[in-house]
Amino acid sequence: MDLGIHLPLIQFGSEQLSLARLRESVDAAREHGFSAVSVNDHFIFSKPWLDGPTALASMIERTGDMTIATTITNAVLRGPVPVAKTLGALDVLSEGRLIAALGPGSSKRDYDAVDVPFDERWKRLDEAVAILRALLRGERGPEKRRYYRTPVDLELAPPPRREIPLWIGSWGSMVGLRRVARSGDGWLASAYNTTPELFAEARRELSKELAENGRQIDDFPNGLATMWTWVAEDRAEVERALRQVMAPTLNRDPDALRDHVCVGPAEHCAKLLSRYAEAGCERVYFWPLGDERRQIELLATEVGPRVSSS
Repeated sequence: MDLGIHLPLIQFGSEQLSLARLRESVDAAREHGFSAVSVNDHFIFSKPWLDGPTALASMIERTGDMTIATTITNAVLRGPVPVAKTLGALDVLSEGRLIAALGPGSSKRDYDAVDVPFDERWKRLDEAVAILRALLRGERGPEKRRYYRTPVDLELAPPPRREIPLWIGSWGSMVGLRRVARSGDGWLASAYNTTPELFAEARRELSKELAENGRQIDDFPNGLATMWTWVAEDRAEVERALRQVMAPTLNRDPDALRDHVCVGPAEHCAKLLSRYAEAGCERVYFWPLGDERRQIELLATEVGPRVSSS
C-alpha cells in the first residue's frame, strides 16, 4: 500500500493556513518516502479552505518524483474547459506526474454558490468528463451535449505532457461503480464514507463492471482519499481530535467516525490500514488535523511498519 498526503487546505483551529505549512507537509512527505501529494475541491465550506489547484501548483517544485493528484476536482462546477486548462498546466509543470480524480462534489452549498442545480450533478459530470477527456487527448469533443456548449473542435494548447489518467470518485454505490468502470482510468473512494469491508465489496462489484467493459480489475488502480489523521497515544488527545475538531467540521457523530479514520494510537491506525490493504486498497491519502510534519513522521515510522495485508 502506497502512502499519500493531502495538503493542509482547511483551517481547523488557530494554526493559520500558509505557504510554510504547505512546504512543511510536502518536504516531510518527500523525506519519508510518501508516493503522492494531493488536493481536493470546495468553493464554500464550514471552515476556511484554500483553493486546491492553486495550492498544488505552488508546491510542484518541492514534490521531487512524487505523483501529484487531485482527489477530487469538481469537474461539474469548474467546467471541462477550465479544468482541462488547469490539469494540462499541472501536468506540463510537473513533467507528467499528474493523476486527476474527478467528481461532482457532495456539497449543495458549492452548487448554490455558482447557481447550478444540485440534482443535475451526475448528468453534468458524465458530460463534463467526456468533453474533458477529448480536450486532454486532442480529440474532437462529443457532438451531443446539453450542459457545456463548448466548440467540438476546441484545441488545448499547450497539451499535457502525456495522457493524464482520469480517475472517477465514487463512495461505492452500484451506479457510481458503473460510472467508474465506464468512464474512469482508476477509482477513488472516500475513507470516512466507507469501511474496509464495504471497500472490498465495492471492489468486487467494480471487477464485474470492468469485465463487462472488457477490462480487468488487476490493471485498474484505486485509492482512498480523505483519511483524516491524528496519531496519538493519549486518550484525551484522541477524544479532543474526534469531538472538537473532526465531528463539528464534518457534521458527523464522533463515535461513528472513530472506526473509519486514523485518529487514535498507532496500533489502531495500523489495524485499520491493514484491513484496507487486505481489501485491495492500493493507496491511502492521509489528511492530518494539523502539525503536519509530526503526523507524517508518525505515519512513516510508527504506523506504516505495522501495516500488513495478511
